[in-house]
Amino acid sequence: QVQLVESGGGLVQPGGSLRLSCAASHSLFRLLPVGWYREAPGKQREMVANITSGGSTNYADSVKGRFTISRDNAKKTVDLQMNSLKTEDTAVYYCHLVPYWGQGTQVTVST
Repeated sequence: QVQLVESGGGLVQPGGSLRLSCAASHSLFRLLPVGWYREAPGKQREMVANITSGGSTNYADSVKGRFTISRDNAKKTVDLQMNSLKTEDTAVYYCHLVPYWGQGTQVTVST
């Protein structure tokens, strides 16, 4: 059974930073693309960023220049560094390694 365990969410003021981390138990992690998604209240789940096995990255337009995705294949982790956070970034963030999802971690950006 593959597990994805997210950590690092919390409450931050606008303009602040948070770093999310996802630890995966998949034995072939190093060969697979992995991504971060988010789901805000009343909205559909959307892709935030993803990274291929070779390290190529892709970002939603709304987070380009503010968020950075990275992976450590030896540790089987994928991180999401979030800077210059905005209130509209408030959501539950999920780690996704097809077809598996983590349990989600809440990110709240508020004064």
